[in-house]
Amino acid sequence: MARTRRFDRLRGALLALLAVSGLLTSCDSQFEGVRLRVAAGFTSGVYNNLSQSLATKWQEQLAIDRPEVLETSGSPDNVNKLLAGEADIAFSAADVAAQPTNRDRQPRALARIYDDYLHVVVRRDGPIRNLADLRGMRVGIGSPESGVAFIAKRVLAISGLSEPGTLTLENLGLTASIEAFKLDKIDAFFWSGGLPTKGITDLADVLPIRLLDLTDDLPPLRGRYPVYNSASIPASTYRLPGGPVNTLVVSNFLLVTDKMSDDLAYALVQGLFDARPELAKTNPAALSIDVHSAIETHPVPLHAGAARYYRDHKI
Repeated sequence: MARTRRFDRLRGALLALLAVSGLLTSCDSQFEGVRLRVAAGFTSGVYNNLSQSLATKWQEQLAIDRPEVLETSGSPDNVNKLLAGEADIAFSAADVAAQPTNRDRQPRALARIYDDYLHVVVRRDGPIRNLADLRGMRVGIGSPESGVAFIAKRVLAISGLSEPGTLTLENLGLTASIEAFKLDKIDAFFWSGGLPTKGITDLADVLPIRLLDLTDDLPPLRGRYPVYNSASIPASTYRLPGGPVNTLVVSNFLLVTDKMSDDLAYALVQGLFDARPELAKTNPAALSIDVHSAIETHPVPLHAGAARYYRDHKI
């Protein structure tokens, strides 16, 4: 009798194991044949760093080929590729992602990832104290088709500095801007990134810098473009003179389109949050990834599959 009960227990355990195995096989085969491309910015950037880690996690978790990480120029290029069907997933700053589009595909958010802070870098001992002082100067505004150039042009336009001949604009990425700044080939440059941005930290180690405080410019900028927020960069971030520097903040989103299936979007979000420890090792910006703030993607709607994930997790 005891042997029969023991056999029944073993048989029950075996059946349960087979059931779980069947579930796992079903889950693994759910996305069989799915191939994904991630529009991820330039190779040394935060978007690309995070994309590489996420590609590995998604490969393991969804049992698919490792997603292809595409090098791009930045947010505008990422969104263009996404909406053109040349990428399936994209990182983008919220201001770029929120641009109206009449494409067949529409952007949908999986999550808010982290925030970028606008830096306008000048020499500490120079004459530039506010945006108006940039008139007649040589200014780096980011590489073409980058999120930095997108926000820089908006800021300059609101400040009355967008007319031809008002200043000399140089389309330089961060590394090129820093080198040109060191060589006195430009007087200032724009950057939008997390805190601290290593390139600017390294610059501050060899050259005294100042960040322009945008307190007086924030009301018209945020009035025209509500997608932006405001925040302060602590002086200690780059050993800046004086107190904290008020500036614009823009969120970064992980995007797909409305053509993606709900189940795949759900699985991608699950992979994102499961990958947080690895992402944090990849880049400190990932420490900001939080399941509660991830749903704050206005004005870009959450994908229905992502929304289901957050509902299932009581968010």
